[in-house]
Amino acid sequence: MGAESSHGVGAQPGAVFLSYASQDSEAALRICSALRAGGIEVWLDQSELRGGDAWDRQIRERIHDCRLFIALISAQTEARDEGYFRREWKLAVDRTHDMSEKKAFLLPVVIDATPERGAAVPEKFHEVQWTRLPGGETPPEFVARVRRLLWPEPPATARLSADAQPALSALPRKAGWLSPLKRVFAVAVIVLVVATFAYLLIDKTRISKPAPPPTTSNSTPSPGAPSATFNPPPHSIAVLPFVNLSGDKEQEYFSDGLSEELLNSLARINELQVAARTSSFYFKGKDVDLNTVAHKLNVASVLEGSVRRSGHTLRVTAQLNNAISGYHLWSQTYDRDLKDVLQMQTEIAGAVTSALKVTLLGDLATKVELGGTHNPAAFDAYLRATKVHLMAATAKEEQVAVDGFTQALRLDPDYALAYAGRSLALSPFNLATRAPNTRASSERAVADARKSIALAPDLADGHLALAVAYESLLEFTRANEAYERALTLAPTNAHVLRDYGLFAMFMGKSDSGLTMLRRAVALDPLNYVAHMYLGQGLRALRRYDEAIIAFGDGVALGPAADIGTELGFTQYLRGDLQAARGSCEAVAGEYDLGQQCLAITYHKLGRHGDAEAALSKLQALWVESGPTVYAVVYAQWGDSAKALQWLETAVHRRSPGLEGLKTDPLLDPLRNEPRFQAIERDLKFPN
Repeated sequence: MGAESSHGVGAQPGAVFLSYASQDSEAALRICSALRAGGIEVWLDQSELRGGDAWDRQIRERIHDCRLFIALISAQTEARDEGYFRREWKLAVDRTHDMSEKKAFLLPVVIDATPERGAAVPEKFHEVQWTRLPGGETPPEFVARVRRLLWPEPPATARLSADAQPALSALPRKAGWLSPLKRVFAVAVIVLVVATFAYLLIDKTRISKPAPPPTTSNSTPSPGAPSATFNPPPHSIAVLPFVNLSGDKEQEYFSDGLSEELLNSLARINELQVAARTSSFYFKGKDVDLNTVAHKLNVASVLEGSVRRSGHTLRVTAQLNNAISGYHLWSQTYDRDLKDVLQMQTEIAGAVTSALKVTLLGDLATKVELGGTHNPAAFDAYLRATKVHLMAATAKEEQVAVDGFTQALRLDPDYALAYAGRSLALSPFNLATRAPNTRASSERAVADARKSIALAPDLADGHLALAVAYESLLEFTRANEAYERALTLAPTNAHVLRDYGLFAMFMGKSDSGLTMLRRAVALDPLNYVAHMYLGQGLRALRRYDEAIIAFGDGVALGPAADIGTELGFTQYLRGDLQAARGSCEAVAGEYDLGQQCLAITYHKLGRHGDAEAALSKLQALWVESGPTVYAVVYAQWGDSAKALQWLETAVHRRSPGLEGLKTDPLLDPLRNEPRFQAIERDLKFPN
């Protein structure tokens, strides 16, 4: 294979194999993400080169079994006379010799200006239509075309034949429609499943209601029944928070943390699509059935269970359910010492992938246990710190998380995940914390992230932490490199997609940024932050109507002062001042930047006294921590001199908040000012 890296798709029906040169990995990733977002099965191998007979055999099997072969053609492939991708092309062409001429199989895609005429590709490629996706940017039309190639509409005669059965067509239709003979068999299966469930209920391991079983021919589907339009990716899964059965509410952090660690472990398996943590945990404590969970998260299966802890002894019961049918796929109870929790995670992940018939590339334990610890006390301290970090809203709360991660590292100095966690807690990237000693904290965050990477180079968490730290230091080129590495290692990680997507928007890479932000929402649909970041990205493009919809989707997920303020800013920019005032007044008491929103909105409404009062409140809260915040206010008030003065102060202090300067519409009144242009040059935004 030489210097090439191959991405393909598993051997599931409807799967696509994607072949490309390693230098084109970013474009391939964009295409892959767009196809997966469209519900198309895509196997993506983002690991380092493997080689060897076993790996070569798996590649051959995938090409043999896939439904569609997409070959990326570029200046990189033209420049290479040799490369593993050429072997893949040859294998695909060889397979066409056994196919009907009517079958669509080869789909050449050009990602740059490479001309079709004279291209160094197999002659068979010239016999089919080529597609151009510059840079791998993938419009919905291409995704729809691939879906049509994979699942063509049935011929008209077949539709007429089905419609000619009035007795059946008058009955309610739903996924999993059964013939009478199959229904008899299904009843037997249901009896067995009910018996199994009864046993599980005795052990208190069942935490949510099963999806309704398939309806009989004379019944109506229940509201939660699967619909024929529900078609989640076959290897998609949600991990619900495991129930704490320890008899001690204080142990809730442990059951939640263990659930999250298991979720993160499964997410490292690129052949799986795992719903993000926030969306999965959205259902904690809610009385919902699996079918509802599946539809909300667009997943085909759900993992749930319980945790009982006594000292260093654990009993974990896990079970996997088909979220479409509601049927039980697998369950197991594990009695383990806390020091063996990593091995248990590997065993559960192995059982899940086996039950879902996922073909893995690479060693499962290496992926699942990456960056972990075998020290029970360190693991416990890490889980406590992680819970605090996830809930932190102030610098003081983040310091509690930092102290917790520090304790974990004292107990295990080689705990890569704890270094990454402490790095993220140290990064004062969230302006709402008004963290003191910003630069010192960011430099400590860089050091921790680098230590995490040194201990576990393939751990995406360390690279993400490094990217966030560099972004807070305004070192944008380094941040971009770290984000790219994190995305390469974890292409379906919603946190990586969300943070990198918004950063890309700020840097002016709007197409790739928007693709990542939409993908993050698809993977984490019940996380208001994902919707907020998408709204911010759309606002940077001046697409205010779309941004307001995104913010509205986030607001609907629950009260959140920060997204309410972002909604207010966007309404202000669209010119809907009364709506902006209402949005910002509703949250100004909960969120400091609500005062910034009121300061500019009141001023535009002619309420100058109220605007001055809002600015005074803002300055009293932020003191010297927010020069970029003040700059926005003065820019919108029309006082360019003060706005530029505050921006120059921000650059001198290297204050956070300047990462959005290149695209923030609230700073548009300053863009033609020579001093503003000098500031932008000084920040060295990447091209």
